[in-house]
Amino acid sequence: MADSEHLYMLWTNGNRVTAEKMVFMYAINSLIKGWWGKVTLIIWGDPARLVRDEPDIREKIKEAIEAGVHVTACKACADQLGATEVFEALDVEVKYWGEPLTELLKNGETLLSV
Repeated sequence: MADSEHLYMLWTNGNRVTAEKMVFMYAINSLIKGWWGKVTLIIWGDPARLVRDEPDIREKIKEAIEAGVHVTACKACADQLGATEVFEALDVEVKYWGEPLTELLKNGETLLSV
């Protein structure tokens, strides 16, 4: 059964402006302003490269975690893009997301894809 207060954000777009002006802005403000009770940010694909290469994006991840956002990343993507150690240093959960994402979709959870 879906949790109507839990927002899952699937971040697959490697664009820096999208990261700063949508992904992090919305994820952080969703908790600060009480729009959602819980936010999980799933990093999948090209954003792993962005996190690996851009210190300011890593700072945004730290801000999100401090605000209470649960940040997690696709292990396959992180491994293939050389970002696993960077994620681990940021205390980002790294796991295989194929099956969990399928379950979220089958359960009708609230999922925002960016």
